[in-house]
Amino acid sequence: MKRTLKYYLTGAVVTAAVAGMATMSYAAPAAPSHGAPAQAEAALQAAAPAGKDGAATAIGRTTGKKAPTPRVVAPGERVTAAPGFQLWLTAEGKHWTTPSLPGLEQFRSVVDGNIDLGTPGVSVQSEISDGRAYLSGLYYGGRGTASTVEIETASGTVRGKLIELSGKPGWGVWYATADVTPDGGPLGFVSEVTVRTTKGTLYAQLTTR
Repeated sequence: MKRTLKYYLTGAVVTAAVAGMATMSYAAPAAPSHGAPAQAEAALQAAAPAGKDGAATAIGRTTGKKAPTPRVVAPGERVTAAPGFQLWLTAEGKHWTTPSLPGLEQFRSVVDGNIDLGTPGVSVQSEISDGRAYLSGLYYGGRGTASTVEIETASGTVRGKLIELSGKPGWGVWYATADVTPDGGPLGFVSEVTVRTTKGTLYAQLTTR
């Protein structure tokens, strides 16, 4: 039996049924500047090197001399993070699909008043299906140019990738995938998301512990 679990983290605790799947939301404010939902509202409020798309890998330090910057995409341009896991941006916000529901477009608005683009923040929308976690979220409001994102999970630390629209929208989207170990259950799978700038300073951070 195929088992899919979705959960989301946002500004208030909310539990809802979405397409027959368990969806959970948790409160988690953005961290201060120096340490600083989408069909079913979800947000744990959060970048990664520009370049070739693909699943996130185990964390490793960036070795290049020049810090990575977000990949710039056109409105509606689809980015394939993994088979069945696609993301695209419009001026209104983040859109995505996941392997378990490839025909269902999910959406997280940046213009509905639920986030403050002037305050550093990171969000997390996650789904676990067949032993794989599909992770993504918004990052916004930080100072400097976002460069990298690290996600602390029950299976270890992974590094994601960042995408943004052209210009200076003040927000972008990070994404990653991770294997789920037998003891790394879905509840609380993501414990922290950290976005840093090209200078290595903190852009925004979310801790769920």
